[in-house]
Amino acid sequence: MVTGMELPIVGPFVYESRRVVVIDKPPGWLSVPSRQGDEDERLCVGRVLQAQLGTRLWPVHRLDAEVSGLLMFAKDADAHRMLCAGFEHRQVRKTYLAWSTGPLPDGHKVRCTERWVSLLLRGKKRAYVHRAGKEAVTMATPLWVDGKRALWQLCPKTGRPHQLRVELFLHGCPILGDALYGSTQPWRSGIALRAFELDLTDLETRDELALPKKISLLSDGQDYVSGGRAWMSALASSSGRSIHSACPAP
Repeated sequence: MVTGMELPIVGPFVYESRRVVVIDKPPGWLSVPSRQGDEDERLCVGRVLQAQLGTRLWPVHRLDAEVSGLLMFAKDADAHRMLCAGFEHRQVRKTYLAWSTGPLPDGHKVRCTERWVSLLLRGKKRAYVHRAGKEAVTMATPLWVDGKRALWQLCPKTGRPHQLRVELFLHGCPILGDALYGSTQPWRSGIALRAFELDLTDLETRDELALPKKISLLSDGQDYVSGGRAWMSALASSSGRSIHSACPAP
């Protein structure tokens, strides 16, 4: 485990205020410490970020270690309570982008949204469909296809473990790099699944927390297609750095 002065710097910060911080989580990092505790040698965003900011943080939600993108932490217990309630009551709309193998599943068309529903149960390593599982609902929109791969916009309505990864696998389009769910095609870092946007418009406590309506990795003038293609291009470059500029709050 990396400790003390060896801790790296996590970031960039996408949004920061007095009560909330949102970072662009790198793939391969844990969101919060795992059940293995100090025995888990993987870097942990929550642990590193607390040391970096010199203050206690409360995780609002989590991303799989293999997944990159927007990850939110509260800076006080009351903000944590309000944000968790908003996520639980589906007042926060999460949008992910994913690159998968193509072609599209039967009946799916570019820019036409489909509602995917499954009953998912979490095993030791994988989630799978089971009649005793919990309902998982995903709004899935294929945005762009070149025959060999497809770009998806995914909006989960529920937060089941590995939900998006399982759904694309079930529809015959495993996420690039996601060998756990059937991918045979590599992805430079982690898997090709990225949390791109948090829509906070309907969050009842948004004004109280002084949050914007949206926190996004899209640059000005970008749509999801150009954002997804820029993400792929950035990984193909020698630097592989993040594709957006940090946007701290005043």
